[in-house]
Order: sequence, then structure tokens, then C-alpha cells
Amino acid sequence: MENYKHDFIDFMLESGVLKFGTFTLKSGRISPFFMNAGGYETGRQLRKLGEFYAKAIHDQYGDDFDVLFGPAYKGIPLAVVTAEAYYDLFGKEIRYCSDRKEAKDHGADKGGFLGTKLKDGDRVIMIEDVTTSGKSMEETVPKVRDAADVEIKGLMVSLDRAEQGKGDKSALCEVSELYGFPTAAIVSVPEIVASLKERDQLSDELLEALKKYYTKYGAVDKPLNL
Repeated sequence: MENYKHDFIDFMLESGVLKFGTFTLKSGRISPFFMNAGGYETGRQLRKLGEFYAKAIHDQYGDDFDVLFGPAYKGIPLAVVTAEAYYDLFGKEIRYCSDRKEAKDHGADKGGFLGTKLKDGDRVIMIEDVTTSGKSMEETVPKVRDAADVEIKGLMVSLDRAEQGKGDKSALCEVSELYGFPTAAIVSVPEIVASLKERDQLSDELLEALKKYYTKYGAVDKPLNL
């Protein structure tokens, strides 16, 4: 596992963004962990978050893209801080774009998007916090493809929960199969478990809770080896 993945796991825990316990998800599932990207609150945290995204995108997709697209609302700051970090780390100027929940009908920037205007031929990386159902992609991908003749190179999220989406495969796998572009995450739950086990930081109680949860909801394409 790349060093930045270990560092990102520690960063999530230190920031209080990744928590272990008992949580009821929007889906109704009772999960032994929860990730809330809204927990990044300070300038230092946001700067580091952008750096982790930039490193993961560069590692997974290289420099072969022009635009970072962050779906409203949480994707907006993610796209901004990652575009900044990408320039600082890799020296490439990346444009950012986000959609508006409601189109603006006045002013020089009226329309349904923030940031850069999408152009024919643009190569786009989608960026999100976490994908559990793929619903945001259902809303966003058609908007992006209707705006211009772009090529979506892939999706990057911070955490792959590695659990079933609408079927028995993970939500990221379902998004990839539905829209025809690759998907990736800075870290996955299997990687978090492996990192914590390697450093003897995984309690027996949490291990049993994870086993129970993933026996019921584990995705067939992302087995959790416990």
C-alpha cells in the first residue's frame, strides 16, 4: 500500500472524519463506521485533503485530464482544493467546474455551472467524497455530457466503502459499468482494515462488528479479508 494511503487513514481519524461505533446510514443500514467529509473544517485540513486527492488522482489517472468536476454541494470545495494542490504538487494547471442545484438566470456567469465552462474535447475527472448508491452520478453525469462533447476519464472518491450498491457489486463498480469510465478511491475499507491490523490498532470488538456488517453487505468485487 502506498505511504500516502496510510497517511490519509491517520488524517481521517485525527480530523474526526472517520469514526467507529454504531451509525444508521441514509440507506437504513446499521454501520460500524461512518465517514463525514463535512468534518474537514480548517484551512490546514482542506489543504491536506486537496493534496491527498491530487496524489491519488495522479497515481490512478496521471496527467491526462483538463478539468476536475465536483458535484454540488460537497464536491465544490473538493474540486477547488484539489485543483490548487495539483498545481502545487505536479505543476499542471487544472480547471475546476461544478454544477448548480438551481441554474442562475442573470449576470455574466448565468447558467447551470460554476467555474470553467466545459468545452468539446475536455477530459474530465469527477471528484466526490464517498459513493454509496451512485445517485449523485445519476444526476451529474448527464449534465456534464450534455454541456459539451467531453470525455470523462474517471471518478475519484475519498473512501470506497466496498459494500453493496443497488445490487451485489460495490457502488463504484456499478457506476463504472453504468457510465463506462473507471472509478477509484484514495483508500478503501479493506485497505483501512489492513493498515490498522498491520499497526495493531484494530480492536477485537471492531473486527467482529466489521465481520458481521460485511458478511451481510459486502460487495462481491471488493472482498474484505478478515
